[in-house]
Amino acid sequence: MEIDTGNTAWMLAASALVLFMTPGLGFFYAGLTRSKNVLATIMQSFITTGVVAIIWVTVGYSLAFGPDQGLGLIGNFDYVGLKDVGVDPISTGIPHLLFMAFQMMFAIITPALITGAFAERAKFGPFLVFTALWALLVYVPVAHWVFATDGWLSAFASNPDTPDIGLNSLDFAGGLAIHVNAGIAALAAVFVFGKRKGYGSVPMEPHDITMVVLGAAILWFGWFGFNAGSALGASGQAVYAFVNTNVAAAVAGLTWTILSWAIQGKPSVVGAAAGAVAGLVAVTPASGYVEPMEALAIGVGAGAFCYFAVRLRARIGLDDSLDVVGVHGVGGMWGALATGLFANAAVSGIPFADGLIHGNPQQLWDQSVGIVAVGAYSFIVTFVILKVLDLTVGIRVTEDDEELGLDVTQHGERAYNSDEAGVALLPGAVMPAAPAMYSATTLPHPAAKGGHA
Repeated sequence: MEIDTGNTAWMLAASALVLFMTPGLGFFYAGLTRSKNVLATIMQSFITTGVVAIIWVTVGYSLAFGPDQGLGLIGNFDYVGLKDVGVDPISTGIPHLLFMAFQMMFAIITPALITGAFAERAKFGPFLVFTALWALLVYVPVAHWVFATDGWLSAFASNPDTPDIGLNSLDFAGGLAIHVNAGIAALAAVFVFGKRKGYGSVPMEPHDITMVVLGAAILWFGWFGFNAGSALGASGQAVYAFVNTNVAAAVAGLTWTILSWAIQGKPSVVGAAAGAVAGLVAVTPASGYVEPMEALAIGVGAGAFCYFAVRLRARIGLDDSLDVVGVHGVGGMWGALATGLFANAAVSGIPFADGLIHGNPQQLWDQSVGIVAVGAYSFIVTFVILKVLDLTVGIRVTEDDEELGLDVTQHGERAYNSDEAGVALLPGAVMPAAPAMYSATTLPHPAAKGGHA
């Protein structure tokens, strides 16, 4: 087989689009935090690119997409260090190395999604260790289950005579492997980290809603590569995924806005952005399996279910800082179930990929098993990783550091500098101290020591 240049060109672009989503996520999350934590929040998303890329090209890709070792649980070490992963084309005519790169972008953004659950209170060093361990111990196995040929939840098999044997958890672009996985991991993280200091009594409003909307817009743009790219070529199925992605996001954002207007009295701008992201999340597993009108229904459900999930989270006092559970967890579960309801074999061209309303009730069961299996595994392993790190090196900053903000105490920098207000910082590392030590009267301005103003 020769390389298909059209498919390859599209997949190169799609891979870049998916990578662009991770800094977009950083902006989306950072705008929702207080200004003293904006850099730390962006950094958690941005630096994930480095941590996960190393793991993916050395061993992660091989374990996720290498030949199955039995029972559909994990791959092998055939591709360690990208051994034998070159430019020879796979079934859609794109180079094997490009497929690896496309999947790497998914591996990068998934642990970045979890960071919103513990925003404003995580130590940076232990966070890096957690990201590496989570990518290797949680994302890689689940990606094999769901995406790899012969994964136990995969809708595909290497034997062409029995392509639909066993469970067929349809997940076109990552509703299970990415959003349910990260969303439930976020729930475990909330329990281990505990609430932020002052949660429920101190105002914790988003510091820059324009940044939130910008981040949501970048995510929306990148999501076309995320979903349409999962067709692995410039095909009719990619067109369905592209259109369905936009329809679901648009209607979910509108749904959330209307609900906030009707229930809370004002049409929320943050709600419109969050609703659009919820729609993108929910349509992800279904995008290459459903018709546009069914994507519209998925978007309405996402806007409503995620809105009420966030309201419930606030009512019960769960400090999921940036509502990862409500948007990605609930949105991902709804999307996976909706795929079991609406999947249409005429869209995908896969004979057995019909949902309940198209005469295949078994699909709804397969989707449900996938949700429970991925959710349970993700919660347990995430909880264990974080608990071990907490008992050994500690995962949460001190109360004084939390009050000062993670930008200063973890990174020695501030996102916004003003001559009119704020605390002057000496050149070099900022040593954590009680908040009173960082007053304008006790800490000289850098210019006084010959530094830069």
